[in-house]
Amino acid sequence: KEIVQTYLTIPVHQRGSYLIINNYLDGTQGEAMDSMSGMHFRDSNRKVDYVLPGLQPDNGQHAPQEAEVIELDPLDTLEEEKRLQREEYECNLVAAGLEIEKDTENKSQGLNFVRIHATWQVLSREAELLKIKMPTKKMYEIKEEGGIVKKLSEIWRKLSEPLQPQVPQEDTKMKSLSYPFSREKIYFTLIANNVYDAAYPLHDLLYREWARYGVFYKFQPIDLIRKYFGEKIGLYFAWLGLYTEFLIPSSVVGIIVFLYGCITIESDIPSKEMCDQRNSFTMCPLCDKFCDYWNLSSACSTARASHLFDNPATVFFSIFMALWATTFLEQWKRLQMRLSYFWDLTGLEEEEVSFISLIIEQTEHIIQCFCLKASIIVKLTCMYISLQITLTFSAVFGVIVYRITTSAALSLSTNETTRSNVRVTVTATAVIINLVVILILDEIYGAVAKWLTEIEVPKTEKTFEERLILKAFLLKFVNSYAPIFYVAFFKGRFVGRPGHYVYVFDGYRMEECAPGGCLMELCIQLSIIMLGKQLIQNNLFEIGIPKMKDERTEPKEMDTNQPKDPQQWDLDYSLEPFTGLTPEYMEMIIQFGFVTLFVASFPLAPLFALLNNIIEVRLDAKKFVTELRRPDTVRAKDIGIWYNILSGIGKLSVIINAFVIAVTSDFIPRLMYQYAYSQNGSMHGFINHTLSYFNVSHLKAGTQPENSPFAQDILFCR
Repeated sequence: KEIVQTYLTIPVHQRGSYLIINNYLDGTQGEAMDSMSGMHFRDSNRKVDYVLPGLQPDNGQHAPQEAEVIELDPLDTLEEEKRLQREEYECNLVAAGLEIEKDTENKSQGLNFVRIHATWQVLSREAELLKIKMPTKKMYEIKEEGGIVKKLSEIWRKLSEPLQPQVPQEDTKMKSLSYPFSREKIYFTLIANNVYDAAYPLHDLLYREWARYGVFYKFQPIDLIRKYFGEKIGLYFAWLGLYTEFLIPSSVVGIIVFLYGCITIESDIPSKEMCDQRNSFTMCPLCDKFCDYWNLSSACSTARASHLFDNPATVFFSIFMALWATTFLEQWKRLQMRLSYFWDLTGLEEEEVSFISLIIEQTEHIIQCFCLKASIIVKLTCMYISLQITLTFSAVFGVIVYRITTSAALSLSTNETTRSNVRVTVTATAVIINLVVILILDEIYGAVAKWLTEIEVPKTEKTFEERLILKAFLLKFVNSYAPIFYVAFFKGRFVGRPGHYVYVFDGYRMEECAPGGCLMELCIQLSIIMLGKQLIQNNLFEIGIPKMKDERTEPKEMDTNQPKDPQQWDLDYSLEPFTGLTPEYMEMIIQFGFVTLFVASFPLAPLFALLNNIIEVRLDAKKFVTELRRPDTVRAKDIGIWYNILSGIGKLSVIINAFVIAVTSDFIPRLMYQYAYSQNGSMHGFINHTLSYFNVSHLKAGTQPENSPFAQDILFCR
């Protein structure tokens, strides 16, 4: 499609030797021409538009004479059948008007490349087939807003000029009337199965102004990305760019909220009362028999740290982020419509032709006979997803048991330092275990979702993709957020009371929140899981593993028959095939959930997301340009089902943050005390108001603390 659009804009008398230059390495045409070496046929005139690599094991052996009879083993028969299919397919390509060029001799251990050049006749035919809209002679000017809006727009244009990539910019003030290119439909092209090793257009690098970390501060050349990769990938990078830009104001507000907590920590009356040694509160034992009475002032550091994330500014930030998510989605809808307008996608009907859909259409009557079987598959899928979700909850429960047992074991330690740091040790190690489990199950769930979707045999590629996305998102959503939901809404709610605690396995008490509340622990849980997923999945999975793979495979690819300067099709063949945008979207959607769902407990989440995405944009760009084969362009008018998922998360975030403030935070109890119970309208006496009394004589026999040095002097504990 990119070839068609560019080619049709060139005057007819210049179409014989056209050249598409998207490789802006230094802005000079001479070096750009050098970079295009290996992109043409041997005549240096016709451009290589597509490549079909394939193995030909016969290595140029002579053809048998008519009198000769050669017996072929099954493997040779299969290879001979593939060779005949290749020849037939290539003849069909030539008959369809394409021009092909093949290697003169076998190279790379039998790997040969069939290079394809699309002629004007083929391009014009495909232009009509794809309903590509081409500009007409009639043009009109797009008028901008006048007055102060225009002046602000001009100021912004001048300020953002250093951030613009140094690539040709399309004139957004003039718009051509466009009309679908029209020709008589002649044929549809299909790619033979298992006959060629791969099929891809050649890379024509868009590197200097986009796919380098050194240009992280510049805007993306979205129009050029769309021309290079197609609308579907162009929309992904446009969405990712807008999301990253929107994280800037939320990061600034989050930093202000955090700084507010730091500034007001010394004036927070409840934490000062908790830390006051003169006004100590004797607390009841945290376990039976082995735990002693303790002083509330020992939890002073936890209470002061909780104020950083549990203060009036946190409530404001939750409301702000709810509005932020809604504004972001509305702004994306506006940008999407704008791109759809300028990219001539209005009225686009997505007609999908896939290998699976063609098979199903040809065997429709067979599929209809298996309605009952399809129903069974759907039920099996639901059961399997339920099983996987149960596995996630089992893993969460396993970590809970680990916390309870480890806490009990460390509490019995004779080392005073160990006993005083039990809560910190258990929390940190449990969160790390949670992170490891989440990363492992993420990989398993991705494979499970793909397998479940394949056995359903969807009719079209679009249906397959949507079903895969829904399954993968459901599993990964539960996997990523289940531990956080537990800490936010369930931990500390079912602990019992002194002398009548709730036990697990008849020997271990249910865990409870720290004296400062569960919000601090929720913050730790969220920050470690979010940062761990970003650092490990981005740096290790997306950067480290591909580099290790390249280093491991590089010596194996050395071949004495290989030319010193390999051609572009050889270089592109060694790249990984493009497998779709689902992993890229999924990673960002899960991050969007971390930023919005529990932001009341971690105001710095948008900042860490912003820092990650600044690298992520260029990381994805570099991966698409230098590590993956250039995918076929696909037209799309929106981001599809991902928008519905984003909208659902945005709505859910309002509900969850409201519950975090109402249930997990101390904001509501403090507000109630200040206006309903305080004698002078201040927070003095709040800690004493929230602690109840327990008569130690009511402890059951055998549950009293053993060897307590001051048990005889205590009548009530709090």
